[in-house]
Amino acid sequence: MKRILEYFSHPLLKFPLLAGLLTGVLCFLYFLGLYFLGIPALGNIRVLDYGIHIIVMIGTVWYYRKYVGHGRLHLWEGLTIGYVLNTIAALVTGWLIYFFVTQIDPGVFTEYVTNSKKLLLDGKKQITDQFGPETFAEQWNKVLAMQPSILLPDELTKKTALAVLPVLIISLIFRKQDYSVLQ
Repeated sequence: MKRILEYFSHPLLKFPLLAGLLTGVLCFLYFLGLYFLGIPALGNIRVLDYGIHIIVMIGTVWYYRKYVGHGRLHLWEGLTIGYVLNTIAALVTGWLIYFFVTQIDPGVFTEYVTNSKKLLLDGKKQITDQFGPETFAEQWNKVLAMQPSILLPDELTKKTALAVLPVLIISLIFRKQDYSVLQ
């Protein structure tokens, strides 16, 4: 057990894990803010919480470069920090939202399913024309069968897809290596 704790106390894991935990809680607070304002908390506007990911990612990479790397940061360190932070934040957010939807207010998920049905019906003609009625029927059945357990993999998938470009850009911006070996 001691070896496991030592492994996770390495700064390259410790800082993004803690920052990911913070980011997940902040994204859940954003979700709660939408909920209390009466905005569909599981709607498309919730994607804006990815801004929280980017801000915390920038801060964590900057902090790591300044205090751990002493002004230097390898590209792989920036990528590791970004992806670990993003994954932990998505998992924490997903689990907190799942807990909220299953234990506190299941109406949020019911509203999400209703909005998904409405959105699918609004695009029925376009989906049927492009992909055929079978595809629409498949999508309709998927929406009807949705359970709250879909929220966690959905959160993780969306946040991972959104992370690719920002993590790379942040890592490249903060990258600074020691090139004295080459001289």
